[in-house]
Amino acid sequence: MDTDALTPGLLQELRATRPYPALSLTMPTHRRAPDNAQDAVRLRNLVAEAGSRLDADPRVSHETGAAVKAQLDRAVAEVDQRRALDSLVILAGPDEYQIWQLPRTAPERVVLSDSYLTRNLVAAKAGAQVFRVLSVSAEHAALWSGTNEVLRAEDGYGFPLRPPHENFDPERQARSGGAPSIYSSEDTRSFFRAVDGKLRTVQAADPRPLFLVGLPQALSLLEDVGECAKSAVCKVPKGTTAETTAPELAAELKAALDDWRAQKDAAVRDRLDTALGAKTFTSGLDEVWTAAGESRVALVAVEEHFQRTVRVSDNHLQPVDPADVTPGDEGIREDIVDELIETVLDNGGEVVFVADDSLARHGRIAAALRF
Repeated sequence: MDTDALTPGLLQELRATRPYPALSLTMPTHRRAPDNAQDAVRLRNLVAEAGSRLDADPRVSHETGAAVKAQLDRAVAEVDQRRALDSLVILAGPDEYQIWQLPRTAPERVVLSDSYLTRNLVAAKAGAQVFRVLSVSAEHAALWSGTNEVLRAEDGYGFPLRPPHENFDPERQARSGGAPSIYSSEDTRSFFRAVDGKLRTVQAADPRPLFLVGLPQALSLLEDVGECAKSAVCKVPKGTTAETTAPELAAELKAALDDWRAQKDAAVRDRLDTALGAKTFTSGLDEVWTAAGESRVALVAVEEHFQRTVRVSDNHLQPVDPADVTPGDEGIREDIVDELIETVLDNGGEVVFVADDSLARHGRIAAALRF
């Protein structure tokens, strides 16, 4: 599955507690030859490691271990290297598996726990900065889903849409901006109400930043008759047609997207600076973990590749070298950062990932607190 498929509901489902062991396998991948030749070998090695871990874990019965390994084998058989991006995540239990190919790198890891490792999915979702685009005119409305690198048409929720009655030479009018009366007709107003209604359904099910693209009169009418235009992060006054391609639309959106991303980065820095001045700032893994457990974290910023294996003792975290971990040691948390992220999300907080070393003086992780 792709990052676009990671809805809030699915993420919550993946983070739910499961019978032990829930196996998570992650590894970096390569998009092109010749580098991608090593991916199959690396995957085989990780699958072998997973099998050894399952066999050595006293908490895993022979039957359960065999079932998990069978699901893992099925997942591996389905991996399509032609669709490889920057990392592969396989989640497997005794009776299920999922394959995720992500546009964000991930380390080689095999984790056995009572929930799936969702950190890489969350990181990919946050890093991808998923958004939605509506291109609209009097004769068509198309919905697009976007990430950092990809813009693709969403053929669902009733999109793309066309009005029941064709207007005179609509494609020419959309391109040229001619015949403004087309946007005054009741047929067009009714069509735009229908577009707004379907768009509200999409946004309610999976809220995302929304960009609108269309002629000025189209954007004005959409705002006049509906609700979604009022909450759009940007409106790009450019005419489109039903034949507008993804690359053409991406080119029109580039300036607006660059500005939006810069504003998001600045907003994170500002929130942390404000929290520091208001003494509602904390940093360092132990301190942020404690605050997250007390539901005090409003925003946590984490370096992209920061991870720690720890032992929890007297409500504090003691770092542990993964090489010293004994299989089946129930006191070990293989990735406490992932658990922390899940706790913050469960309590309604925000999670953002920042560049490695950007939080070096804060112990790789920092948070703005609610109180």
